[in-house]
Amino acid sequence: MESFTQILMDWGYTGIFLSALLAGSVLPFSSEVVLAALVLAGLHPAGALLSAALGNTVGGMTCYYLGRLGRTEWIEKYLRVEPAKVERLQQFLRGKGAWMAFFAFLPVVGEAIAVALGFLRSNVPLTVLAMGLGKLARYAAILWLILHSW
Repeated sequence: MESFTQILMDWGYTGIFLSALLAGSVLPFSSEVVLAALVLAGLHPAGALLSAALGNTVGGMTCYYLGRLGRTEWIEKYLRVEPAKVERLQQFLRGKGAWMAFFAFLPVVGEAIAVALGFLRSNVPLTVLAMGLGKLARYAAILWLILHSW
């Protein structure tokens, strides 16, 4: 994993984008390491922020489209989510709409929110906008911590 992370770091903004895309999808990956290393190595923070937010939003939308393709049985079987939890999440999201995608940046439940929004067929442009804003805010906070901790 270290050599893969090093390759991504060698690719600069593209590496940040790809690491964030992986982290935003259902694959476990820490894009924060790549972001921190490259910003501390001299990449412009604004470019790094935009690359990370865009990549993570694209990754989150892969979860959305998995939900859109899926059926409840698939979500329960392959993502190991209990039927009662799926039903509760669907009921909660039904009243909130696509704006709940803002919280797709949250650890653990972020992917589930994106999948559920896809399953419920939420408005795609609003979902992308809300998800992008949430992920941008998250990476901005991480970047602020990186820049003010060193």
